[in-house]
Amino acid sequence: MNEIIRKIEAEQLKTDITPFHVGDTVRVHAKIKEGNRERIQVFEGTVLKKQGGSTRATFTVRKTSNGIGVERTWPLHSPTIEKIEVVRLGKVRRAKLNYLRKRVGKAAKVKELVK
Repeated sequence: MNEIIRKIEAEQLKTDITPFHVGDTVRVHAKIKEGNRERIQVFEGTVLKKQGGSTRATFTVRKTSNGIGVERTWPLHSPTIEKIEVVRLGKVRRAKLNYLRKRVGKAAKVKELVK
């Protein structure tokens, strides 16, 4: 039974995922279906956390829209995600940036990683 599930999950894995880390600013191009039309909507923000593995892996992105914090969690291998662009590389020392939820303005910034 486990082998059957593993084979099905292996078929669903995406291979063209851009590598990104926690703290990076990313642009997620997601497909949105409205009635019978489909369009792509861009969600840009900081990656708060990545969790899980294989097909169950998810990542959470946070942005502020009109002064209100908005978080969205996507499955990494979801067919609704068109592509993920890395805008900025962030320099953080934690795996999960939950402390950013309490911060506003400049305090909510993440240092940029300079290579």
